Amino acid sequence: MLRAFSHTNGRCAFHHAKCWHHRKSVLAIRREDVNAWERRAPLAPKHVKELTQMGYKVLVQPSNRRAIHEKDYIKAGGIIQEDISEASLIVGVKRPPEDKLIPKKNYAFFSHTIKAQEANMPLLDEILRQEIRLFDYEKMVDHKGMRVVAFGKWAGVAGMINILHGLGLRFLALGHHTPFMHIGMAHNYRNSSQAVQAVRDAGYEISLGLMPKSVGPLTFVFTGTGNVSKGAQEMFNALPCEFVEPHELKEVSRSGANFIFFLTSDLRKVYGTVLSRHHHLVRKRDGLYDPVDYDKHPELYTSRFSTDIAPYTTCLINGIYWEQHTPRLLSRQDAQKLLVPVRSAAGATEGCPELPHKLLAICDISADTGGSIEFMTECTTIDSPFCMYDADQHIIHDSVEGSGILMCSIDNLPAQLPIEATEYFGDMLFPYIEEMLLSEGSEPLESQNYSSIVRDAVIASNGSLTAKYEYIQKLRESREYAQSLKMGNKKRVLLLGSGYVSGPVLEYLTRDSNVDITVASVMKEQLEQLMKKYSNVTSVHIDVIKHEEKLSSLVKKHDLVISLLPYSAHPLVAKKCIDNKVNLVTASYLTPAMKELQESVEAAGITVISEMGLDPGLDHMLAMECIDKAKEVGATVVSYTSFCGGLPAPEHSDNPLRYKFSWSPQGVLLNTVQSATYLKNGEIINIPAGGALLDSVTPMDFFPGLNLEGFPNRDSTKYAEPYGIQTAHTLLRGTLRYKGYSKTMGGFVKLGLINPDPYPLLSSTTPPLTWKELMCKLVGIKLPAEYHVLKEAVFSKLEKDKSQLEAVEWLGLLGDEPVPAADSIVGALAKHMEMKLPFGTGERDMIVMRNEIGLRHPSGHLEDKFIDLVVYGDNKGYSAMAKTVGYPTAIAAKMVLDGK
Repeated sequence: MLRAFSHTNGRCAFHHAKCWHHRKSVLAIRREDVNAWERRAPLAPKHVKELTQMGYKVLVQPSNRRAIHEKDYIKAGGIIQEDISEASLIVGVKRPPEDKLIPKKNYAFFSHTIKAQEANMPLLDEILRQEIRLFDYEKMVDHKGMRVVAFGKWAGVAGMINILHGLGLRFLALGHHTPFMHIGMAHNYRNSSQAVQAVRDAGYEISLGLMPKSVGPLTFVFTGTGNVSKGAQEMFNALPCEFVEPHELKEVSRSGANFIFFLTSDLRKVYGTVLSRHHHLVRKRDGLYDPVDYDKHPELYTSRFSTDIAPYTTCLINGIYWEQHTPRLLSRQDAQKLLVPVRSAAGATEGCPELPHKLLAICDISADTGGSIEFMTECTTIDSPFCMYDADQHIIHDSVEGSGILMCSIDNLPAQLPIEATEYFGDMLFPYIEEMLLSEGSEPLESQNYSSIVRDAVIASNGSLTAKYEYIQKLRESREYAQSLKMGNKKRVLLLGSGYVSGPVLEYLTRDSNVDITVASVMKEQLEQLMKKYSNVTSVHIDVIKHEEKLSSLVKKHDLVISLLPYSAHPLVAKKCIDNKVNLVTASYLTPAMKELQESVEAAGITVISEMGLDPGLDHMLAMECIDKAKEVGATVVSYTSFCGGLPAPEHSDNPLRYKFSWSPQGVLLNTVQSATYLKNGEIINIPAGGALLDSVTPMDFFPGLNLEGFPNRDSTKYAEPYGIQTAHTLLRGTLRYKGYSKTMGGFVKLGLINPDPYPLLSSTTPPLTWKELMCKLVGIKLPAEYHVLKEAVFSKLEKDKSQLEAVEWLGLLGDEPVPAADSIVGALAKHMEMKLPFGTGERDMIVMRNEIGLRHPSGHLEDKFIDLVVYGDNKGYSAMAKTVGYPTAIAAKMVLDGK
């Protein structure tokens, strides 16, 4: 029965269910074209039949994709027709393309414009321009604010089917065959009855005790009490299930904490609970829940879901939408805590493994990105329904394997059961069709005698937003204003250095158009190359070490400085940042000279971050991840060794050093004459500076095919406290190289080539020297000298080591090539090696890192953890060293800029 109503213009008055309009009104059902899976329609044939029997003409745009066949609409009296311009009301499910809108018509569909969604504003603009009257189903609500036209139930039904299917896959990936494997995706069933039967079949197997015992009792939590939640529960009820109160969930879950002790009957059913606001929301100040107060001040409340409910939940079915200022159910930090591995159960074996953690899956039927489930940042699709959220890495990968939580967040779930969804939706919409149909879109809205439900759903009419929705324009203006402010408030970054690492730093930071970057470098050619690649970057050709005043002036103009200069330059840069109250990020070690500035940094109120590259940097992060997880299960660290090296890929290690340069050559050379301190079996070992380090080389056999060697790097013992591993009897951090590198470098040390002291004869203001002349000075023979005389003197200085002599000759250090101008001998050698040992076209480098962490568990059991990182450079892109140093540095810099 259609409701009785009257037009105020007096042309027609309805007082009975049937009444004929003097002019036959036309309704059109448009073809859905938003995506391949959209097979629904807003009205089913039975609704079309009623309308045609009442004298209305119904046009149906042809579509082979629509799940309900055209012949059923024809049989109901509908007319299959492409041209729908005759219709006064055009109905659909999803939005039409802007170019298919017809002016001055009535349209009804889900517009997704009421939050001023940016993606749909062009559609709204076109609706206003064409003076279309838009009815939005989402705003058809009763006096309690409850939606009266929605697909909600079928979203819940389809979502529940999908997540049961996903659980089957996830359990299998974790080593368990379960009855859920026989449940398919919702769209694989002709109708919901078939799906119910599949779920019942799985439930029958569960009732027979065929669930693996090691998985323990399964618990499902349903949020909300609306149609979405009810639809999901309807499908869940096809399983052998028992509903418990939320506060009982802990006890139910605990009965499976050790599967030796729980009764078999516990596994013959699954458990569910329905969560309402009062179960998890509490006021921050007193821990109480007041529904009236919450509606007024949701920001004063917090959710205890992550602590009181989630730890005992196998699968969360989320059907609630989230609004700004309301508490979230789960944050990323919550997920990290929930994914901590459970303690081993006594009966777990390799063939019957325990679950890694209780919370296995989330079906976010709300599909509200960044909403109540904060880390659900992107919807999945019917084509790719599942992904895994790894909370530790904060990454999402398309799989059901690996670490993390299985996520399903499809935003058009009812499309998987299109026939039933269409009939259900049509039943809800049909009572309101006639009053929308009997008005012309060109007529003034004020002249229409709509019911409050229909009138309040009119977003736009006669070229304007209706009074109720004028706020949309204000939201748009507010957003645009915020964006303009953001554009006008760009962050300024000064990048010092233009070497190998600068590329990834610039690539990452220039992704944000609100970051302006200035690159300052003494290397003019490198600057020119960067400027060709990054048009929005400013360059300054300057030696900042020699021009401190200019450095200070540059620093003052920026919000953040990133220093990629040699570590020896960082104290100077840091002092300029302190003076000008500018933040600083470096990838290099926190040297004693930098640490001395800590009080000044704090007094200036700035942030200075060091050790944000590869080694140091990623090695810290990987180590702490393992150490923190060990401590969470009560283990102590008894040993820690970490070796890392940047190398040529094996096929490109064809020179006496077995090395090529992908980052600061001078830094590489100076590292070989540093002092080193480490802890071994409870004894502190000190290695003095000057080259003794190269006598402490150890073969590394963890990757035998690479033929590696390693030597200690700086002071390893200082990491005991920040790592929190004072219990370790061995603590060693070292550098990796191919075997033979250290011996060759030892020869350069013997010859005095790794000398950082000022050497005026190499200044750019003095006559240039040849390498032959410099070597004569270093070995103490007079000039001019014959080649064979110099060679013999060098050979003697090298203690008759032929391989070291071959390296000196290979580099041309006995020849007549000019020595590059530099402040020191090692500086000149670095420039020379950079020319002699570059990566050629098509050659790539490699990063190798190995962390070995020895753990003692509370039981006394010893365990060794190994963390390996191997990265290859890109032939036509960035080197492995540039990527692994540059990207972490850039990410840290961006976080500082964003105040994180």
